[in-house]
Amino acid sequence: KKKALDPFLKKDWYDIKAPSMFSVKQVGKTLVTRSQGTKIASDGLKGRVFECSLADLNQDEDQAFRKMLLKCEDVQGKNVLTNFHGMDFTTDK
Repeated sequence: KKKALDPFLKKDWYDIKAPSMFSVKQVGKTLVTRSQGTKIASDGLKGRVFECSLADLNQDEDQAFRKMLLKCEDVQGKNVLTNFHGMDFTTDK
């Protein structure tokens, strides 16, 4: 019988960095499976789309109903560099 292994032991945390157009640079963190063999961690991150509130990005609560979509373009060390990917609205205003 195979021993149950915690899947989070094989994962690493990466910092999500916002584009320079926003006042906040550090958006959050994301998990990705560690590099192993031919699978590279940065390939698992590229193309990921992160959704965050414009209120969090610009520290302005009046813009909380706008959701920004940030797409991962590049990985440098433990930093995920994102670019603007789109905008959406929440139903509450």
